[in-house]
Amino acid sequence: MTYLQYNVKSVPTGWRKILYLNWALVLLLSAVAAAGFLMLYSVAGGSFSPWAEPQMKRFAMGMTAMFIVAFIPIWFWRNISTLAYLGSIGLLLAVEFFGVVGMGAQRWIDLGFMRLQPSELMKIALVMMLAAYYDWLDIKKVSRPLFVLIPVLLILIPTALVLKQPDLGTSLLLLMGGAVVMFVAGVHWAYFAAVASLGVGAIVGVFASRGTPWQLLKDYQYRRIDTFLDPSQDPLGAGYHITQSKIALGSGGWSGRGFMQGTQSRLNFLPEKHTDFIFTTLAEEFGFVGASSLLLLYALIIIFCISSAIKNKDRFSSLLIIGIATTFFLFFAVNMSMVMGLAPVVGVPLPLVSYGGSAMLVLLAAFGLVQSAHIHRPR
Repeated sequence: MTYLQYNVKSVPTGWRKILYLNWALVLLLSAVAAAGFLMLYSVAGGSFSPWAEPQMKRFAMGMTAMFIVAFIPIWFWRNISTLAYLGSIGLLLAVEFFGVVGMGAQRWIDLGFMRLQPSELMKIALVMMLAAYYDWLDIKKVSRPLFVLIPVLLILIPTALVLKQPDLGTSLLLLMGGAVVMFVAGVHWAYFAAVASLGVGAIVGVFASRGTPWQLLKDYQYRRIDTFLDPSQDPLGAGYHITQSKIALGSGGWSGRGFMQGTQSRLNFLPEKHTDFIFTTLAEEFGFVGASSLLLLYALIIIFCISSAIKNKDRFSSLLIIGIATTFFLFFAVNMSMVMGLAPVVGVPLPLVSYGGSAMLVLLAAFGLVQSAHIHRPR
């Protein structure tokens, strides 16, 4: 690789971009996705349908999108950040009027060949918008109240729209992802301390509002909190998911029961085994070793992203990479915490492993942005 770097000027521009790709990141993403295909094959009883085969096709589409996005100069993505943000806001508004209802929530737009979940697009569009904003803003103005209020509004508007669907998990991801970008951009820590204090007050308000006309959360969201605090209150109802999940995690032991030998998933005790709770299926079949291996792959992806962000001298690119890495981290951290009983069940999928179209395509396109920043960074 050193030889290629020293002689890269003799290579045509198009081939040079291919050489500059972070191929280690490509391999890591492919390895995680392969683990997902394996688990989807398993939960279907040793069949590529109905989940593994469509997931493979979506991954191929997503990788194609990643390479296309990667080869487009990063300045182009900076210039369309505002358009991407406004377009995502428009799609969230469209969900209110034309959205498809599924599992009690109105989150999707039916495109015929697939269901688009605009909140997935917003996760990346918000990061792009915030990165472009702080790239434009003078560093000396970052912590001034007026210039702190603007990104706060940029975060709260889509968060409110997503929360109305209702989708508490994605709303939290938007809030936390946006907050990390603001912090990395240099916003003074005192603002975050004030927000933390307000957060504690909000939590108190959420519990105080329960059963009143001004109740802040839906009844099912309160049940999820109750289940999180004490699953044994309703082991066959609201606590069923997490109870079965813990049984599956515990039964996996050190090395697991073996591929396609998990009793919880094979006998259908584990609900949503191909989406939100697929990590418990993996842990049951491959044990602590398999679960830790997947976590290691995720950690390596985050490390590669942070390393790329530190080396990049372009402010927009660095903030964009950090924002996408944070979003990716929150995805798997929240999902794993959720299925282990460390966090309430909020319906966040395991990235590149859980079955789903919008999440995989958008996430791989987001890593295309990471690759674009890496390829086109000042050298």
